[in-house]
Amino acid sequence: MKTIFKQFLTLSIVFITILSCKAQTLPLNTDLEDTPQNSYLKDLNNELTPYVGTYTANFDGNQITLYVTKEDHKYFDLYNYKYYQDVLIVRYTVKNSSGTILQSTQNMSFPTMIDKNLIHSHGTRMGMVVLSYNGTNCRIGHGRIYLKLLNSTQISWRYFAETTAVTSDTCPDTLNTTIYLPETENLIFTKQ
Repeated sequence: MKTIFKQFLTLSIVFITILSCKAQTLPLNTDLEDTPQNSYLKDLNNELTPYVGTYTANFDGNQITLYVTKEDHKYFDLYNYKYYQDVLIVRYTVKNSSGTILQSTQNMSFPTMIDKNLIHSHGTRMGMVVLSYNGTNCRIGHGRIYLKLLNSTQISWRYFAETTAVTSDTCPDTLNTTIYLPETENLIFTKQ
């Protein structure tokens, strides 16, 4: 009887340990300071899903196409925070008035969340999705983008690049440092 009790106790301890090690699933907008390591910030209320689709707009003679997808359980390793999160990934194509592609990330893959040209969401706030743009060459253009769902076929875009100081030592003159994304607010994109 003692042996059976010891086995039961041992199995119970192992089982409880395994359960306690499992990462927590938390709501999408949980503050990172309140998030245990390797937690999962899940889109429990499907706040991101309505944004998924292909959208177009024209700005300063260029046609901008956004390809918005939702990716679940993306891993982030940011300073002291390691966690998983459901995110929107925005790929884009910018064409001039003659149809020439100026810049496109449509077919790019982004294995890490710090890749050049990546646009990804951080969560939602006041009816908007808050995104980070990692910038292009030498992080030129990095900044925040805000998308607001106006209705089932339109979103509003707001983006202004942050200032980046570069020198020829940190960013060779041969690299293209043009910001092709529209730096403006209230630009309406229509779902295709």
